[in-house]
Amino acid sequence: MKDFMVLLLLAVVICAAPIDFEKASNEQTLIVVKPDGVRRGLTGRIIQRFEDRGYKIVAIKMLSATLGQLELNYWDHKGLPYYEEMLAYMQSGPVVAMVWQGFDVANQARIMLVGHPSEKNPSPVSPNWSNHTVTSPPGSIRGDFAIHNRQNVCHGSDSAEAAKKEIALWFRADEIQPLHIDPNAY
Repeated sequence: MKDFMVLLLLAVVICAAPIDFEKASNEQTLIVVKPDGVRRGLTGRIIQRFEDRGYKIVAIKMLSATLGQLELNYWDHKGLPYYEEMLAYMQSGPVVAMVWQGFDVANQARIMLVGHPSEKNPSPVSPNWSNHTVTSPPGSIRGDFAIHNRQNVCHGSDSAEAAKKEIALWFRADEIQPLHIDPNAY
């Protein structure tokens, strides 16, 4: 049985689709510092974490989010008990919206933000994590800075596919300055 499992694992590794490193290196995601993060002066510290990780900022702006923008961004929360409160909170002050670019940035940003992959892209080890602040470990952005589940400092797209849609809600195409990152240059 052990030999069979080793052969099966080897077959999976050999047959796995190759990673397109250039495409993955040019992946983008949306990060939004929420009103509590802006009020508390955490924007620079959050930017520093992404830069330290090697990601490149390709768009940034401070703005007051509109209700329509927030309804589209948080459509999957509609009907949940905290939905209206969340929309009001997100309009309670300015936010800083950013587009980050780099290898596997959407998934890695979620890990940096909450300490684990998104539930839409679950970890095979711990597939049932939530995004609540109380479960975000020290070392993650929410684990270090958030003090409440609903005022949790920062929003991050939960997948590369979601990031494309969310980026289009927050930025016009001409506001984004994408970088060509050659994965072989490292």
